[in-house]
Amino acid sequence: MRTTLVIAAAGLAVLAGGAPAVAHHSFAAEFDGTKPVTLTGTVTKMDWINPHAWLSIDVKGPDGKVVSWMVEGGAPNALLRRGWNKSSVPAGMVVTVQGYRARDGSNRANGRDVTLPDGKKLFIGSPGTGAPGEGR
Repeated sequence: MRTTLVIAAAGLAVLAGGAPAVAHHSFAAEFDGTKPVTLTGTVTKMDWINPHAWLSIDVKGPDGKVVSWMVEGGAPNALLRRGWNKSSVPAGMVVTVQGYRARDGSNRANGRDVTLPDGKKLFIGSPGTGAPGEGR
């Protein structure tokens, strides 16, 4: 009985230890550090979901056409520790986001800084991913 319990506990420890490694990705797997992007647009929503928060903004292009972008941020808990809260970027607010474009050319970016209308900057990035300027 004791041997069975030890084997079961060891099996659970292996499974629990491997889950986070499978779920997370590196910056370089999805985003290109040589393609910085600056986006100014209107917030449509902020999703506070794990493992990364997502900021959705509508950006008006030079031709006047509105393009929807999704900006990946850090984990919700990390953003809260940096001074973010659920009302930091309400829908309708115009923000400027600096970050790095997705490798596949889609309208997605990994965010670094979000500048609010009053000039305040909030770091939205994910430290430890290999993104340029991370953890500032």
